[in-house]
Amino acid sequence: MPSYFNQFPKIYYDAVGDGNYKLVTNLLRRVQVKEGLKESGALFDLYDIEGADTPESVAERFYGDQQYYWIILLFNNIKDRYYDWPLSQTQFETYVNDKYDNVNAIHHYEIVQESGSTTSFDDSHKIQVNSTTPGATAITNYDYEMKLQHKKGRIKLVKPEFIELIVEEFKALIGG
Repeated sequence: MPSYFNQFPKIYYDAVGDGNYKLVTNLLRRVQVKEGLKESGALFDLYDIEGADTPESVAERFYGDQQYYWIILLFNNIKDRYYDWPLSQTQFETYVNDKYDNVNAIHHYEIVQESGSTTSFDDSHKIQVNSTTPGATAITNYDYEMKLQHKKGRIKLVKPEFIELIVEEFKALIGG
């Protein structure tokens, strides 16, 4: 498949306003995944990003071509690959130490909710509460940021048998 941006339509654009139009790629064109499709278990496998994984390396490993990285980003609503993708451990440590004066200070308190789901991969079964709430557990700045990293690290991968269908649909939508 050609590069992701090669699929975008071209337009004539006068960037300076001097009447000198140039042919450019229309980067403002967007395609959105249909509502409900992201929740279809038959279309996806779950994957936990490991250490040095990048969108390109994951695409290469699962689809045999790193050019499909954009499908991973699109279906996981990753708009900024540097901030929406989990950091390496070294980058994470630097980030947390730069963000907080004290990484071990209390960020908030949590308890397990009493109704609904009482377990989850991403701790979504826990709710934030006051420190005076009975049974409340202190969550440090470090733990809070680590939970966010773990949440970013669990992604959905379109099953390989659907890749060509996704590519053809994308071409039809982006070109139209």
